[in-house]
Amino acid sequence: MLGEIEQVEREAMDGLAAANDAEAVEAWRIAYLGSKGRLKGLMPRLKDVPKEEKAAVGQRLNALKGSLESAFEAKKSGVGGGGGGASGPLLDITEPGLIRSERLGRRHIITRVIDELIEVFGRMGFDVAEGPELEDDEHNFIKLNIPPEHPARDPIDNFYVDDPAKVTMPRMLRSQTSTVQIRTMEDAVAKGWGPPLKIISPGRVYRPDTVDATHSFMFHQIEGLYLDRGVSMIDLKTTLEQFAHAYFGEGADVRLRPSFFPFTEPSAELDMKIALKPGEPAKWIELGGCGMVDPAVLQACGVDPEEFTGFAFGFGIERIAMGRYGIPDIRMLFENDVRFLAQL
Repeated sequence: MLGEIEQVEREAMDGLAAANDAEAVEAWRIAYLGSKGRLKGLMPRLKDVPKEEKAAVGQRLNALKGSLESAFEAKKSGVGGGGGGASGPLLDITEPGLIRSERLGRRHIITRVIDELIEVFGRMGFDVAEGPELEDDEHNFIKLNIPPEHPARDPIDNFYVDDPAKVTMPRMLRSQTSTVQIRTMEDAVAKGWGPPLKIISPGRVYRPDTVDATHSFMFHQIEGLYLDRGVSMIDLKTTLEQFAHAYFGEGADVRLRPSFFPFTEPSAELDMKIALKPGEPAKWIELGGCGMVDPAVLQACGVDPEEFTGFAFGFGIERIAMGRYGIPDIRMLFENDVRFLAQL
């Protein structure tokens, strides 16, 4: 048995030395190290070796296995291949290069638009303010001059955390970023506020809307507030027109349309002409509401409405993104389709 092992080793080494390419090296591997190779063929015969020789024969078989595998690895590296015996993933040279290419990540379009809006309003002197997404009834409704009987407070139109029928001041997922306006004025008054107060507050809001091409139950808003002595509707209109022309271009077509909100008086809707699909005519799309802050809201926050006035506005960030980048459906922003995200 030991003599046969020596013979197999000599023949194996001679055969490997004669292998001059990857194909020959792979054929050698199959012949000697494969599942039906000569080394595997020697292993079962160990049981027939006399007991006193088993240890020596077993050690010699293990040594043979190690020497053949080492010689194969060295030879394989030398000829640059080796086939199925290679360790690690094999390179498929028929695979298209584009599939294997590495792509750099990028920020989501909503994040990018928020940063762009902060930069535009920052040039107009607005600071960024933040507030909690889990709000209470006082900041989401009461101090925004929305009375208990107002339809906007209906449980079917809000995501309440507490049952409003059982809790005096129920918590809820905020339905508007106007809550940050209230908290900012409260905080400013508590710190001995002095004019002016000029902030924007981008963030998520939640409403149980039916999802369609322009609506979602979770979306983003950007709230703006400017409070000072002598602020007027002219200041609001000028600010919004400057924003539209700075962000969408000098040709941006916007309009203010009279409306009503409990927390502003007078109130208006800001519309913009947007072509949502290439080749289609532009149509008026509502970006959000705006107006002069209602005196009742100022009083609720501890600001004297006889001395100070201010304007506020709130826009849907998704709709701004759709208008800026020609996105026809709001759902595309949340589906995480890599093909869509790669285009922006």
